[in-house]
Amino acid sequence: MDVVAKRLTAVGIDSARLDARLLAAHALDWDAGQAVARPDHILTPDQARTLEELVVRREAREPMSIILGSVEFWSLDFTVTPDVLAPRPDSETLVEAVLAHVGDKASALSMVDFGTGSGCLLLALLSELPNARGVGVDISDAALKVAQGNAQTLDLENRARFQVSDWDGQVDGRFDLVISNPPYIAGPEFLTLAPEVAQYEPRLALAGGLDGLDCYRALASVLQRRLAPEGCAFLEIGADQAETVSDVLVTAGVVGKPSIRIWPGIRGLLRRHWGMVDRSKKLKFCARKRLEFQS
Repeated sequence: MDVVAKRLTAVGIDSARLDARLLAAHALDWDAGQAVARPDHILTPDQARTLEELVVRREAREPMSIILGSVEFWSLDFTVTPDVLAPRPDSETLVEAVLAHVGDKASALSMVDFGTGSGCLLLALLSELPNARGVGVDISDAALKVAQGNAQTLDLENRARFQVSDWDGQVDGRFDLVISNPPYIAGPEFLTLAPEVAQYEPRLALAGGLDGLDCYRALASVLQRRLAPEGCAFLEIGADQAETVSDVLVTAGVVGKPSIRIWPGIRGLLRRHWGMVDRSKKLKFCARKRLEFQS
């Protein structure tokens, strides 16, 4: 593993030692703990060839999520392919926010996830809310096949359905919860993305237009049609987008003109924020700092 870690370090991978352990475990069909406990294991020729193939892929900066084929999110295993954005730990903050808002987990809630991708947000919430039902919407057929497979693996297919649609074009009704992690990378920011993201993850799930706000403009219209009168929407936004996204929603008439209060966050520096649009409580965002918008 030391040799593999050195090779990965040489190409600029910060998590080289962890990645080396995970690649070795994958090649040996072990869990990561076994790879740590048996660092001197002698590989068979077939195992050595398999490991070399995996290492070459990682040296090319292919994401670990695609190489391994799965990612843990909310303590659940999600299948990942090049057709979906790999679930990020930061997005668990959105799940936490929804659950804190819901309070009574036995509530029979309806929810819709726009841009569902792998289905991680919708399915994580359904795993915690046993009487809830949800719709995952995505413009990508390939992404929805991944989401449907994840729903089946997690035994949630009876409470989750998936719809190919450009936003809510094929969606009917209003929902208690609207959730979304939409594309929000601005055009110029693509030059700064890590190779794992820029070269391997679907641009459709990342590109938010020249200013990164195109999808929030679309969502502002969607919220007015699909959010129930007492419903809430939870949106993931870019690290510097709290003010601009709130302006988009205010301009569209989703919420009133906000004032801002700030609290220190408890999770440390995050690359993303979650936001909540509440018809009665107005608009909230949270990340490293918590910003609450009220009329």
